[in-house]
Amino acid sequence: MSSSFRSSVLGLLAAFAAACILFVPALAQADSTPAQGTSASGQAPKLGKRAIKPGERGAAVRRLQQLLRRAGFRTTVDGIYGPGTQTVVRRFQRAARLKVTGVATRTTIDRLLKAASGKYSMNTNGGYDSTGEPSHSSLGDRIPLKVGMSGRDIRLLQRYLRRAGFRTSVDGEFGSGTAHTVRRFEGEAERPVNGVVDAGDIDALVSLVDGDSGVAPATPTEPAPLGPGEKATVGKDGLAIAPEAAPQEVKDIIAAGNAIAKKPYRYGGGHGKWNDTGYDCSGSVSYALHGAGLLDQALTSGDFTRWGSKGAGRWVTIYGNSGHAFMVVAGLRFDTSGRAQDGTRWHASMRSGSGYAVTHPTGL
Repeated sequence: MSSSFRSSVLGLLAAFAAACILFVPALAQADSTPAQGTSASGQAPKLGKRAIKPGERGAAVRRLQQLLRRAGFRTTVDGIYGPGTQTVVRRFQRAARLKVTGVATRTTIDRLLKAASGKYSMNTNGGYDSTGEPSHSSLGDRIPLKVGMSGRDIRLLQRYLRRAGFRTSVDGEFGSGTAHTVRRFEGEAERPVNGVVDAGDIDALVSLVDGDSGVAPATPTEPAPLGPGEKATVGKDGLAIAPEAAPQEVKDIIAAGNAIAKKPYRYGGGHGKWNDTGYDCSGSVSYALHGAGLLDQALTSGDFTRWGSKGAGRWVTIYGNSGHAFMVVAGLRFDTSGRAQDGTRWHASMRSGSGYAVTHPTGL
């Protein structure tokens, strides 16, 4: 190799080495720069740093929907803040006693994170407080509620359970008796039965007892809308559409059911008078049957186990036991359970009839 060629090669190697020295630090600096929308640690911005509003899409909305599910609400997890997610956010805000806006504010998200965490710390009264919560004077101040807790919010929970028709002590102590009553309520309300009162349970219980205000008419003011075939359907307004092929008594039952479909649940409601501000389970069934001229006075849920003819009917089937009553009319369930979720007593979904006596109006 000539000396001139060797000098040329060495010169090229030196230039390449110098370029590498300049390139590597620049590459390291580029790698250390956070990508847009992430923190220096490579993670997405923490949920709760800002409000999340209807119309938004993305990972933050998906995380919000996941938390709502963990807090006890049925909702889709698609990353889209549409009307459905807005409604569920409103339900959580109501349960948590926050301003009901449908916007996931920073306060809403903070409460939701605590409600979904299920973490507790012992308080001075021997019960449990949700970490960071300063007060538990109202139902919804602490979420969830479970065995071992005590305080005014527990007393209010027990009062709501009583108003919903469930027997329980009102002593402010969440003991085994209250847990048993909570499980009974969860079963009747078609909630997950675990004896722990999450935000979804609180919303369902408050909606069941308080509901909407207003007075139901003594008799239906309008006939039920009609649809083809032999099966009833639920319209967008939550009212039932009667099948044209049904007997007139069935159409009248549906019309009467529509008159109170969205009225509040009230223990004993409908038993002292037909025109009432709220109706319990058997009071609701009685009112609908009364609208078709099939009952002169309201029956209790236990009474329905012995009323009419035994077994399922062609058009109407009534399910009753000592604690609850509901019926299926032309393929639709008329039931106070589920009203908090669907906003109406009419439900296209069915429920198990296990543990119920099955009867029907004679001839139907």
